[in-house]
Amino acid sequence: MTAGSDLFVRHRRSWAIREQTPVVAVVALGGAIGASARYGIELAWPTPADGFPWATLAVNVSGCALMGALMVAITELWVGHRLLRPLLGTGVLGGYTTFSTFAGDVDTLAAAGHPVRALGYLITTPVLALITAWTAAALTRRLIIRRTS
Repeated sequence: MTAGSDLFVRHRRSWAIREQTPVVAVVALGGAIGASARYGIELAWPTPADGFPWATLAVNVSGCALMGALMVAITELWVGHRLLRPLLGTGVLGGYTTFSTFAGDVDTLAAAGHPVRALGYLITTPVLALITAWTAAALTRRLIIRRTS
């Protein structure tokens, strides 16, 4: 490696740290907010033994609906601050929704002797999540068009 390329690498690294530090910070802050909200919902609506994980389903589906609306709003309605999308999308909604709890719930249902319920939950959650994200995006887009017309 030449001295010039070493200087270039240090410059790029310095630039990346300077540019990415605020992004990492807002993602962490948003993640803490979203995960706290999810945890509060799970505490308020616990899954009983041998019960269906309604709270996790509701969190994941509502989070996907909010993500659909948010992405349309911040890409088609207004251009917000460069940290808005990482804060709200990756941070808050990424922390709010939970694939790991969903996967754990599927495993718990199957291990508790409810394979049909586990399979239903395994199929229903991503289907509902996709439908609600698409529907929320479409409704938000329709509201934006109506508002700007």
